[in-house]
Amino acid sequence: MSIAAPSNPKEITLRGIILGILITLVFTAAQVYLGLKVGLTFATSIPAAVISMALLSAFKDATIQENNIVQTIASAAGTLASVIFVLPGLLMIGWWAHVPFWPTFGACAIGGVLGVMYTVPLRRALVSQSNLPYPEGVAAAEVLKVGMASREGAAEGKAGLRAVIWGALTSALFAAGAAAKLLAAEVSVYFRAGGGATGIGASSSLALIGAGHLMGITVGVAMGVGTIIAWGVLVPLMTSLTPAAAGVDAAGHALGVWSKQVRMMGAGVIGIAAIVTLAGLAKPILGGLKSAMETARKAKLAGAVLDRTEMDMPIFIVGLVTLIALVPAGWLLASFLQGGPLMSLAVPLVAVGVGYILIAGIFAAAVCGYMAGLIGSSNSPVSGIAILTILGAALSVGFVGRSVMGPEVAQALIAFALFVTTVVLAVAVIGNDNLQDLKTGQLVNATPWKQQVGLLIGVAAGSCVVPPVLELLNHANGFVGAPNLDSISSEPLAAPQALLISTLAKGVIGGDLDWQLLGYGVEIGLALVVINFLLKKFSNDKYSLPPLGVGLAIYLPSAVITPVVIGAVTGWLFDRAVEKKVGGESAKRIGVLVMSGFIVGESLFNVALAGLIVLSGKGEPLAVANSMSEGTSMLVALIVGVAIVWGLYRWSARNGEAVHQK
Repeated sequence: MSIAAPSNPKEITLRGIILGILITLVFTAAQVYLGLKVGLTFATSIPAAVISMALLSAFKDATIQENNIVQTIASAAGTLASVIFVLPGLLMIGWWAHVPFWPTFGACAIGGVLGVMYTVPLRRALVSQSNLPYPEGVAAAEVLKVGMASREGAAEGKAGLRAVIWGALTSALFAAGAAAKLLAAEVSVYFRAGGGATGIGASSSLALIGAGHLMGITVGVAMGVGTIIAWGVLVPLMTSLTPAAAGVDAAGHALGVWSKQVRMMGAGVIGIAAIVTLAGLAKPILGGLKSAMETARKAKLAGAVLDRTEMDMPIFIVGLVTLIALVPAGWLLASFLQGGPLMSLAVPLVAVGVGYILIAGIFAAAVCGYMAGLIGSSNSPVSGIAILTILGAALSVGFVGRSVMGPEVAQALIAFALFVTTVVLAVAVIGNDNLQDLKTGQLVNATPWKQQVGLLIGVAAGSCVVPPVLELLNHANGFVGAPNLDSISSEPLAAPQALLISTLAKGVIGGDLDWQLLGYGVEIGLALVVINFLLKKFSNDKYSLPPLGVGLAIYLPSAVITPVVIGAVTGWLFDRAVEKKVGGESAKRIGVLVMSGFIVGESLFNVALAGLIVLSGKGEPLAVANSMSEGTSMLVALIVGVAIVWGLYRWSARNGEAVHQK
């Protein structure tokens, strides 16, 4: 479908900026909660594009390029929130009792700005002159084209907005039922297996069902395989080798061994899978950069005038902003050390930190950007990047502080490594997002430099949201492994990624990391890499088994992974059921938006619940006394959840057909 490209279309507008910022604020809050609860985030470009088109349709002069800027601004929410994979570690090690606004804002904003700057020179190499598929960027462009091109598209845009609203409302009500204790928060069963124990759990979460649908069947199958490896092989094996203490039931035995042993193996799988993935990127990235520079040189010699759709931010501005951003980065790191036991080492530590942000940030942004083009930003190996970044940061700062090492110094070094890693992770995920958005822009004839400005606006908005939402959740719930000195609820958020990152930092700097368990994970990961290679080779790339997906399923709780796998399978079945029917493609897109609504609704409800916990001072302010047994509440949750998912899938199919007939 082609889109007319005016010579100077309306792109950056005040109304578009305001709308983009509002969507960013909402989605960032939702992403922060989801990431802290389950360790996963989702791409926000498509739901943002649909909301934008539905609202801006009231203006006759709205353009596809203006809607693209709105989704570009809002896409920062799906990426910048990933810093919560690291930041809670500072609470877990006891360095922070509360989340300070300015250091957190600074880490997000500086990292985000650098992420945009680092990837501007990569646009030609990895977007306009590349054959990378960019699945999510292409999907967002198709949504924009359909929504702007015809009456049918306008009808689908309105149906899509209703889909987001219906998904959000039903998931919020479902979460409210769990908060009221009318629905079980988790459905699980654990049992003895020979001399050991194992089991399976599933969180009562429509948000996770939605996340599975968005991730797709390939990642879903990989996570299913990881669940089988973890709970069907490793947990039974390790529990049989580690007898349960007196009085410990099957659930306690299985979960204890998983959290202390099997989980670390999962970290090893994630780490080696990330390393192998990154190693394979060196040649195509270097080749693409060389090609881009050669093309630019020839164009300059020929005196060619760049078309509007090929105009990036001037490279002089990019370099200047990068250098300027490193100044507040140094000040931020120095202020982080102020008054602590590392003051005597402030100069070398700040130098190492800034250098690490510069070098590791460039590498991480390039790699994540390439992966966004290859498999999409939602599936980009952020966990692997975070693991490698914290290992490098911990080794670097540990080397600087080795001469004065002691308990207080070790804690300060761990905290500093976590803070540096936060900035690098922000660089990586925003670089990832920038290239994804630029692909969408290329397909709708947008102006690259205007998109880059739009993403900077989104970075600023998202950076304002992360600190207060994180502190609200810290005060209301606290985090597993943290002292929880000021939390009200007795049910802390798992923050699984932050727990892993802080554990690795403590192990490297303290010298007590269990390398043997990590080594077992590396061996499993290498075997999975070989299996994935053979599977792709003999199926001509039709099938794959992403090792990172398998590793995440070993590392994350089964209660998180099981509904994600279910969501991936049900989403695949739904797509197959409607693809040959009238309006099948519209039905698929509407189904995606329902699932996005699931995530937004449940997450925002729980952020609001955290606010209610803080205001009321009660850990369970919505709990209702009832006589239902645990088994009954599990059954009720299962029935209600199935009814909601089935009902909204049917609704999506009917609306897809109705849209096509208009």
